[in-house]
Amino acid sequence: MYLTDLIDRKAIIKELDDDSRKDELRVKRSDIVYRHMRDPALLRYYYSMKMMPILNKLDLSGSSPTDIFIGRYGYPNVTIGPMVPPEFGDTSILAVPERWRAFSIEQIVSARSKLVRGMHKSKVTSVEKGRIEEQVRDLALADRPAEAELMFSKKPFVKMALNDEVQPFGPSADIKALDVYNVKANRQVEKLYLDVDAAASTAIKELYEKDIPVSKIQQSFSAGLFGLGRRRKFVPTRWSITAVDDTLSKGNLKDVKEFDEIDSIHIYYNVSLDNRWMILFIPGRWKYESAEAWYPKTIWNEDGKTISIYSSYEGYTGRKTYAEIGGCYYAARLAVTEKLKLLQKQAMVIILREVHEGYLMPVGVWNVREHVRETLEKEPMVVHGTDEMFLTISKKMDIPVKDWIANCRALKELLYQRDLASYAGRQ
Repeated sequence: MYLTDLIDRKAIIKELDDDSRKDELRVKRSDIVYRHMRDPALLRYYYSMKMMPILNKLDLSGSSPTDIFIGRYGYPNVTIGPMVPPEFGDTSILAVPERWRAFSIEQIVSARSKLVRGMHKSKVTSVEKGRIEEQVRDLALADRPAEAELMFSKKPFVKMALNDEVQPFGPSADIKALDVYNVKANRQVEKLYLDVDAAASTAIKELYEKDIPVSKIQQSFSAGLFGLGRRRKFVPTRWSITAVDDTLSKGNLKDVKEFDEIDSIHIYYNVSLDNRWMILFIPGRWKYESAEAWYPKTIWNEDGKTISIYSSYEGYTGRKTYAEIGGCYYAARLAVTEKLKLLQKQAMVIILREVHEGYLMPVGVWNVREHVRETLEKEPMVVHGTDEMFLTISKKMDIPVKDWIANCRALKELLYQRDLASYAGRQ
């Protein structure tokens, strides 16, 4: 049952926030909200509120999983800071989405809500200036969790925000001091940080080729560790994620376009987090389309009565504008180009994604990258014609084939080519 079906969300939040009694009572009341209403914003609020009794003070110590966050609002004057849980030990899993494939949405939100976001105002060009900037940089360089101490100017607060690009996190607070201890730098990242003559794109590609996780490369790029000397800048987290996915997938494509075309249609299928994935590798030169179908009561179709389908497309030479479906497009493109490089084949690629009601909230584009990777690790169904391909789509996906065709340029092109060939054969 959804919150909007029962009660005004703002009224509940106001009641929780205005309560003058103990934090334990506020958490108990948020438990009641959670049990009865699976609203995505309240899901995050619920787990963040469970942290508040621990954070009812102006300081925090814990083992940061080397995660940082760079905001984008007010650019070029942004907020920078560490992500720190109120616990010590090996917290690394909190910052490595490559390890989250088997987690449920509740498990992801519960784990990530432990991370308190420290916020410090800074210019994006101040990478090498200031004590807090230096500590943030050191965290991004780190190879393993590092101990961190934060001093807040005010007590942490919970912000009810959802983001489809960035993984969720817990309470936030302005910081006036940050100290990081026992930092052991990742040698490969540090080497490129010290190389002031290497372009950022060069550093990104080199780390990727050395099997550094994409999430680590994105964090390092966001922290301004790469680039030419004084031109280095903090990059908002949201932008850095897409920039790295875009850079790496374009690099892969240079190789993919040199390969022979795949000789049959490969169909990969998977279900994860109540998302149905179908990925089609079709004989032909490189083309790519990613289509997403959001069911009513999902976050991007909350009030809709019908399924909403969105798609973004590129031909052989790529695209010049930002994809309509956002960062998911580039995350998925990285995953499919990785698979094509592994196969040493070129193909037209179409991704069909159904987002059902069980996908309670967006958890970041890592979800797309990792679950497309997971889907492509499965054994494909191999078919030898578009008729059989369309039949497979109709059997595996809930949405009728005609609706996919109506919303996917690449499928329309295939259908046109099939009909044209059939017509020519009758002449």
